[in-house]
Amino acid sequence: MFSRCTSMLSLVSLLSVVGLFVGVAQAATDDRTKLGNDTIDRTMQLRTHSLYAPYIDQDLQNRWWDFGADAYVNTNKYIRLTRNKPSQMGWLWSRLAVTPSNFIIEVEFKISGDSSHLYGDGLALWLTKDRAVEGPVFGSKDEFTGLGIFMDTYANERHSYSFPRVVGVLGDGKTKYDFGNDGDAQAIGACSANFRRTNVATKLKVTYVADKFLDVKVQYKAWDDWTDCFRVENVKLPHHPFLGFSAMTGDVSDAHDIISVTSYSVIVSPESQARNKHSKKGSIFASHADAQPGTWLGFFFKLFLFAGVCAGGFYGWKEYQRRQRYRGFGGGPGMGMPSYPNMRSAGPTSAGFGDYSNKRY
Repeated sequence: MFSRCTSMLSLVSLLSVVGLFVGVAQAATDDRTKLGNDTIDRTMQLRTHSLYAPYIDQDLQNRWWDFGADAYVNTNKYIRLTRNKPSQMGWLWSRLAVTPSNFIIEVEFKISGDSSHLYGDGLALWLTKDRAVEGPVFGSKDEFTGLGIFMDTYANERHSYSFPRVVGVLGDGKTKYDFGNDGDAQAIGACSANFRRTNVATKLKVTYVADKFLDVKVQYKAWDDWTDCFRVENVKLPHHPFLGFSAMTGDVSDAHDIISVTSYSVIVSPESQARNKHSKKGSIFASHADAQPGTWLGFFFKLFLFAGVCAGGFYGWKEYQRRQRYRGFGGGPGMGMPSYPNMRSAGPTSAGFGDYSNKRY
């Protein structure tokens, strides 16, 4: 009886540990990044679409990126798309298309120049069907197919809002960009943000979930202080777009730099479904067993459940062996008493095996 209780306690301890790990996994799940009704379950960095200093290899090339026109590389600091001079144009494009359906792109950039004169024109982030085609829209082609996000620093027309400004435009491949109105009527979203000549690292973060939403945030006030710029639902980008950056100066000028690019593929799990499943299933096993397949939580739960079953089977097998051994030691006809050479039989009052068996049973 004592041995049986010990086995049960050991099994309970094992299940407690399993529950602890599942709880930790659930806490980690609750801390995931939330975007509206959706939650980013996990991310994986895209090396092919990320870029850091020194930017180029010993052959003065980059395996994953192209740059051209007036752009040049300062290996310790930046890729400069344009100098602070009039009539400059420069671009930086990924060699490969972005293949994940859902992704995050975070770019650190810098726009700087003198404060004593007019400045412009600005810098653009592209997610388009074509790549590395020079043109008049911030250094890239007009009538583009895909998304352009413009960090526009020069107003061509009077507006009710201030500049600099972040403007998102979805191109259909046929419509020309409205320069005179700064793309006002074509914008799918925009915000004013003073990202020029700041003392803080300026960043743009673009999150896209295929056919669902596009979310754009800007960092320009303080480190890791992201300002919501715009979010658009039901956005559809070209299948496998190229990622690029370009800048242009005209009569007015600025220096436009790309400091770093970090891209991630993301897996998004609908939090609303998770909440519904959790409310319908009361027990810890039911709620976690119904977790979305492929999530870390579901994986760890299955792993720990499998370990628990194995441990239970192991304890049962050990108990069975112990019972068989003690039953054999008890002696008697048909009980399978083992034969031990050179061992004398113990009487009922002696301290041999028979005495242990009588005390036990």
